[in-house]
Formats: sequence, structure tokens, C-alpha cells
Amino acid sequence: MHDLIASPFLDGHVAVQPGRREGLRIGAGRFRELLDAPPQAIVPGWLAKAARNAWGVALDGRRLDGTVLVRQPAALGYGRASWEINKGCDYDCEHCYLGLKNFEGLAWNDKVKMLNVVRDSGALWFQITGGEPLIDRDFPAAYQYANELGLMVSIASNGSQLSKPRIQEVFARHRPYLIAVSVYGATAASYDGMTRNRGAFDRFTKGLEASRDAGLPLKLNIVVSERNAGEIPQMRALADRYGFPHHVFTTMSPTIEGGGERLGTQAADYVMPRKPFQGCNAGHTFFHADPWGKASICKVGRDPQFDLITDGVDGLRRLGAVADSLQLRTGGCSGCALSGTCFTCRPLAKLYQEAKAPLNTYCQHGGR
Repeated sequence: MHDLIASPFLDGHVAVQPGRREGLRIGAGRFRELLDAPPQAIVPGWLAKAARNAWGVALDGRRLDGTVLVRQPAALGYGRASWEINKGCDYDCEHCYLGLKNFEGLAWNDKVKMLNVVRDSGALWFQITGGEPLIDRDFPAAYQYANELGLMVSIASNGSQLSKPRIQEVFARHRPYLIAVSVYGATAASYDGMTRNRGAFDRFTKGLEASRDAGLPLKLNIVVSERNAGEIPQMRALADRYGFPHHVFTTMSPTIEGGGERLGTQAADYVMPRKPFQGCNAGHTFFHADPWGKASICKVGRDPQFDLITDGVDGLRRLGAVADSLQLRTGGCSGCALSGTCFTCRPLAKLYQEAKAPLNTYCQHGGR
């Protein structure tokens, strides 16, 4: 397995180490030197010195082959991608935006095809999510293959499986860039109630303990609902007790089908002010793939989609134009003179409208 990855990234080039946050910018000339070097070449002195200073890694005198994975330039300019390996989950959270979570998806050979497309898109940072990704039977193989392709892999998880030996073994072989773990309560009563799964809090805390002992890079996302809002200080303290950074989320969303049944879990008194939406690069520099390998601009704007299994990289070439069309203030916001200060993107606003949500839940001008 390679020690470093050298890769194009957006309009430049970087060197990164799998499982580490620190990265190095490298010039086009030096990247070309790595790209053109024969396999038996020795790691250049400038890269060995940079690796030693950045990560404490000794590469002096070692061959490039097997030490530095040099990724080929891609025709497309994507930098990031995410993938729902499966919508199936061992929880049944009352707030989940996925709605119906069927356990289904691609066969292994098609998973491989899709991961190859992610690599060929140019994406360097890659998130595997779900559902709960760690319960997918192909997760260990998919995670390892993504690492072998030179992707910097992160995981979005509920943490229920993190204490399992097979998962710890996977992450010991290939350290993830980040594991983002959702927090649903500081007590078994609130946590198990929100996930509708008895014993979930106990499995979650065991996962935190195992990850802390293994030195895994966790970040905790505290999800605030009407059920657990009174435990925000305790959830923050829980994160501090295990030594993991955390972020608090207070906004509930409609389901991806535009259903409003999850909005009732919103803790209205705890909603934080949002900044005006200034646009994003969805569809241009990042994309999302669902369990069937259908690509969309992001997790919210899922229509239209393009089949990465049948179309390959060509399925991504149309996402930029799709993104531009979806981000326009059309449909229910047509004619709004205040649209320049909206705090939701157009695809998300569309879901709120389909869910028949109160205007003030997605529009800061709802009371005008």
C-alpha cells in the first residue's frame, strides 16, 4: 500500500498521506516529474524532505513504485464525491431525511465499476455514507478498494458498528481521513427513543470507546430534535469526555422524496440562524451517487440522475448544466424580489415546498 498520494486537485496539485489531514501543494512541474518518472526511480529529494517535515515519514532512498501513488490527470475537474453504499440502516430514526430505507444496491462487480468512475472523475476526497455504511456486507472490500485507487476516504456513520473487531481491523489496515458520527442523545432514553432501537446508546458509546482507544479520527455531529434538545450540554460534554471535536445541527429537513413527516421532530426553539445562500459547486466540483450508482449534483438535488454503471464518466459530463438549471430561483420562488438573500438552495427549497412546510422553515422572508 502506498505511503503518499500525488494527485491533481481542482486547479492545482497536492501530495497527501492516507488517513492524515495535512497536505502539501506541489507545483505543476514537480507533479509532472513524478508522473513521468519510471517505476524504479527513487523518491525525489524534495518530496522526501517535504514528507519528513509534514508527516514524519522517511522516504529517502525508497523507490517511487509502491511508495507514492501518482494519480493520472482526469478530463473532468471533480475534487470530491460521496456515495450511499446502501440506504439500509440498523436504526429507524424518527428524523431521517432518507425516508424509506430499503437495504438494496449494486452487486460487487458494479460497485467496482462505480468506484473506478469516481477515481476517473478526478475526485480525491470521497465519503462513503448510507443508511449505515458499516453494515453493508461489501463495505470492507469497497473501503479497501477505494483506498487502493488513491481516494482519501471518509465515513458518515451512526457509530453502532465501531466497536466490532472486523470494523476496527479494516480501519487499522487503512486509516480513514475522517469518521463523522451522529449523536442522538446523552442518555439511553433519548438516544434509543430517537433511533427507535433498544440498546443503541450502549453500542454507540462502546464504539466511541473503541475508536478513542484506536486513535481514530472521529468528529461528532450532535443532531438536535424535540426529543433530545434538553440534553445539548450533556451531548457536548459527552463529546469532550471522549476527546472528539463536535458540531451541533438543529435543522430538520424533509425527506428526499419531499415528504414532511420528519419535520415534526424539529426543536423549533433551537433552530440556529442561517447565512444567505451564496451558491455552491454542486455538480461542478463534487457529485453524489446513490446505492444504484446513479449520480446527481448532491444528496439533495437528486433529479435528474445519470447512471455511472452504464454511462461511466460520460454520465458526469452533464451534471454541470443540471446544477446550473437546478440552482435557478424558479418554481415556487418565481418572481421573488428577495431571492438574492435566501438561506436555502433551490433544490432544498423545492423539497420544503413539496412537503408543504411553513414558509418560514425554509425562507427567511416567510413573515413578510
